[in-house]
Amino acid sequence: MAEDLTIITGTKAEQYESLIPQIKGLLQGETDLIANLANITGALKEQFNWLWVGFYLVKKDELVLGPFQGPVACTRIKKGRGVCGSSWEKEETLIVPDVNMFPGHIACNSTSKSEIVVPVIRNYVVVGVLDVDSSETDQFDATDQRYLEEIVNLIPF
Repeated sequence: MAEDLTIITGTKAEQYESLIPQIKGLLQGETDLIANLANITGALKEQFNWLWVGFYLVKKDELVLGPFQGPVACTRIKKGRGVCGSSWEKEETLIVPDVNMFPGHIACNSTSKSEIVVPVIRNYVVVGVLDVDSSETDQFDATDQRYLEEIVNLIPF
């Protein structure tokens, strides 16, 4: 298990390429879901310094707040509501360059300007979502999608 993160500068892809083996190290041998989600959010927040990084877990008919790093957040989100609920409903990653332009956006934090939400899918069912918010517009792109999808696939659910 890794005890410390090495934070690097460079292109976005280079930063992810450095971070992913470190996340694998954090997950190695750990079976507790909450501990693993907490370490992933911490690693992403430390490397990229985004406004908010966290997981919502599907519990019955809603997403319930899980481990996160950043300002306090919305606790429960219904399927189809906001970016997180829409990602869950569509079972796909959503990149929102400007959250103010997203119909039905849930403003958990007024300083959030852009967002990416990656569903965590196991056995063809969404079991949670990784939600990342930035205080800058147009922060996320296909590079983030590629690597964040790779990261959520590492999580032993």
